[in-house]
Amino acid sequence: MGMNLLPGINSTASALNAEKVRMNIVAQNIANAQTTRDANGQVYRRKIVSFESALDSATGQTSVRVGGVTNDTSPTHWLYNPGHPDANEDGMVEMPNVEVSREMVDMITASRSYEANLQMIRTARQMAKQVLSIGS
Repeated sequence: MGMNLLPGINSTASALNAEKVRMNIVAQNIANAQTTRDANGQVYRRKIVSFESALDSATGQTSVRVGGVTNDTSPTHWLYNPGHPDANEDGMVEMPNVEVSREMVDMITASRSYEANLQMIRTARQMAKQVLSIGS
């Protein structure tokens, strides 16, 4: 029977991965804040990452993973810009439902969560080193 020197490392690693996906989606939202026509010819829709918890039946540990990435259904907004190639007959252009300030808050939150999980791994690793040094 082995002793797990890094308890919870799998759940922490899954949380790191989930936050990495979240940061990538936020970056995609920021990059497309002015995209009036995507590959399907539609205005870009803000993407939202949802998380879900998963129970590992073998270890009994709970982890966090990405449940899915969906479109934000909040309304887009219209901007008067008659020279824009996507302007309608009234000179109005449908703009994405992305608010860059909101995305920046999401990015900071995800980044801090990522750093906290990384610190947990560093601490667990240091504790494991100390346990190993006691035994020698």
